[in-house]
Amino acid sequence: QEVKQKGVTQDLLNRLSQGTLLARIFAVGLKNVRSSREVMKESLEEAGRVAAHELARFLTTLGTIASLSPIMGLLGTVVGMIEIFGSQGGPGMNSNPQQLAHGISVALYNTAFGLIVAIPSMIFYRHYRAKADGLVVEMESQAVKLVEIVHGERTQ
Repeated sequence: QEVKQKGVTQDLLNRLSQGTLLARIFAVGLKNVRSSREVMKESLEEAGRVAAHELARFLTTLGTIASLSPIMGLLGTVVGMIEIFGSQGGPGMNSNPQQLAHGISVALYNTAFGLIVAIPSMIFYRHYRAKADGLVVEMESQAVKLVEIVHGERTQ
């Protein structure tokens, strides 16, 4: 509405540039409102890539945590098992089955802790990845509408 009444003003561009990701993309598009359709579209695509990167900036870390934590737990279990069997099997040493069972139990805690970290991490990673993807699709759709409205191919 404001664009129809006053046109694209510097004040409007400043307010949009300080707003949400979609508002920032619109600011880029409106800065190029007098450019050709292709120039406007390219500027919006570039702004969209920046916005998509910003949305996903922490997802890589969360995905890495979800992927590596079970492996780290397994590594702890393997090291624990090596230690337990190493302490049980020396020459002249008495093997104690209860001590062995307890050592294995303690070693398996590493696997459990790895899974305790991995499962919620994977759930959150998938949830936020889907949200970010949905937002990117919505921003792309709105940017296409803006280009079509500005260039007279759509009314609303």
